[in-house]
Amino acid sequence: MPRDRIVRIPLFPLKSIQSNISLAFSLLILAAIVLTSLVSYQVSVDAVERNSNGYIEEVIKQVNMNIQSYVDNMENISLLALTNKDVKYYISDNSFISTENRRTYEKRISDLFQAILYTRNDIASIMVFGYNGRFVSDRRITSLNPNAILEEQAWYKTAKSASGKSVISAPHVQNIIQNEYRWVVSLSRELKSTDGIKAEGVFLVDLNLSIINDICSNINLGKKGYLFIVDNNGNIVYHPQQQLIDSKLRTERISDVIQASSGSSFVAKDGDGKRIYSVQDTNFGWKIAGVAYTDDLIASKDELRNSILLYSLFGLTISLLISVWLSHRLSKPIKDLQSDMKQVEKGNFDIQTEIGQMNEIGQLGRSFNLMVSRTKFLMEETIHNQENKRKSELLLLQSQINPHFLYNTLDSIVWMAEQKQHEEVVLMTSALAKLFRASITKDQELVPIRVELEHITNYLLIQKMRYTDELDYVLDIDESILGYKTVKILLQPFVENAIYHGIRNMYGIEDGRITIRGRESNDQIVFEVEDNGLGMTPEQLDKIRINGDENSRNQGIGIRNVNERIKLYFGHEYGIQIRSEIEVGTCVTITIPKLE
Repeated sequence: MPRDRIVRIPLFPLKSIQSNISLAFSLLILAAIVLTSLVSYQVSVDAVERNSNGYIEEVIKQVNMNIQSYVDNMENISLLALTNKDVKYYISDNSFISTENRRTYEKRISDLFQAILYTRNDIASIMVFGYNGRFVSDRRITSLNPNAILEEQAWYKTAKSASGKSVISAPHVQNIIQNEYRWVVSLSRELKSTDGIKAEGVFLVDLNLSIINDICSNINLGKKGYLFIVDNNGNIVYHPQQQLIDSKLRTERISDVIQASSGSSFVAKDGDGKRIYSVQDTNFGWKIAGVAYTDDLIASKDELRNSILLYSLFGLTISLLISVWLSHRLSKPIKDLQSDMKQVEKGNFDIQTEIGQMNEIGQLGRSFNLMVSRTKFLMEETIHNQENKRKSELLLLQSQINPHFLYNTLDSIVWMAEQKQHEEVVLMTSALAKLFRASITKDQELVPIRVELEHITNYLLIQKMRYTDELDYVLDIDESILGYKTVKILLQPFVENAIYHGIRNMYGIEDGRITIRGRESNDQIVFEVEDNGLGMTPEQLDKIRINGDENSRNQGIGIRNVNERIKLYFGHEYGIQIRSEIEVGTCVTITIPKLE
């Protein structure tokens, strides 16, 4: 079952390294700017919300202080009534001598209440109701509403249950006075006897609700923000849209406000939008809640967002231009190096790339220059070696057509033919043919040692037939090396030198001998061509060793030619060595590697 081929998306898909660097920089800068902008915007919004929330808390505290001030005044008024002798006497069980006497008390109490009302326009009415059935108000003539039962009034009942403590009522319509219906907030308090044991009546102060409305409606909490007050039972004391709430057209988070502690805040988010509720408790059990919409708190939210966006776009544009410039600067050395490489591809090895800083790219350029220089050197060396090879092959070819050797051999064949030595003619002609056939073969420069041995055998056979008793030879070649390869016509020059310069000129000696040895030595093949000829003087030997010039001994291919061919094909660690002694002979040692 063939495997599904995995398609890998490259990290940098663009072909140009400058484009990839620009893309990478741009993405990083874009991500950084977007992240920074979002964080900056959120931090700014949070800071504005915190500051606005603090402002709302301060506003609510101020409202609380104002309302508390009104309530404190009402309590002070109640204390005034509580300590007034006329009031105490009036609501006590004491009976008056006459109606005129009672009216005198009522007049003084009423005057007192009126005096208070003159200084406080926020107070709607002040009344005292005695449990003895008497009552007095801030008006000289007051008629109670016959339809409003006093004992059923909420402020009346709560005052009695509070046993002398001041009680603040929820907003209500005060209907206790005939033909008067005012929205008020009542402070009621049960009045005690002088000894503080017996309850004798209830004191009532009505505060105009419009005062609270004026206090709260003037609070600015934004375009949509508002403030509302609830009592400890969850009844709304003030709400700017109380009619909508009463008619169930709008709801308010009263339960959350009741549960919230003083000075705390909570966030509500629904169809009306996100808003912050800040809650403050009063000393008389009310809770004042300031509601602010976040959109109003951050009046310039859109402006803030647009400003951050504008600056972000400006910064992004500048950053992109800088990234393009940086990518161009960073990729320029690489582009220059690429251009120089193309010059090398066209064959220009004289070029050297410019190295600026020695960073990774500079080190790459340095390596490139070294590589080009080395390549140029190797190419020149190869050309030089090829030229040397061609020269050596030319010299080798010249040796193959040595006219003296060919003339003398043919002359010997003619002489043997005249002497009717047909077998010798056939043998010598066959050896000469094989010799030249092997010599002129150009397809292989390296031949097996077996082929080289056959070649030198044919050559020695021809020379032996020419010089008969003056020449003898011995071939001592280890059969184990016959399969290794060597350069062709390796031994013939040294055998030729041994015959023409070592043995042929000997006088009175008929047993000239050439011994050819071949053996393995570690990783090398070692040949020796030794003769018992005239030998060489140290001066002649030194001249050959120093100059490699064999002109003094050899008119054909020389030792230098063979030595160069060995070094060209096998290396400079291989070559020839010569030792010679006058009147003793010469031995040439040839070393080549084992090459299969």
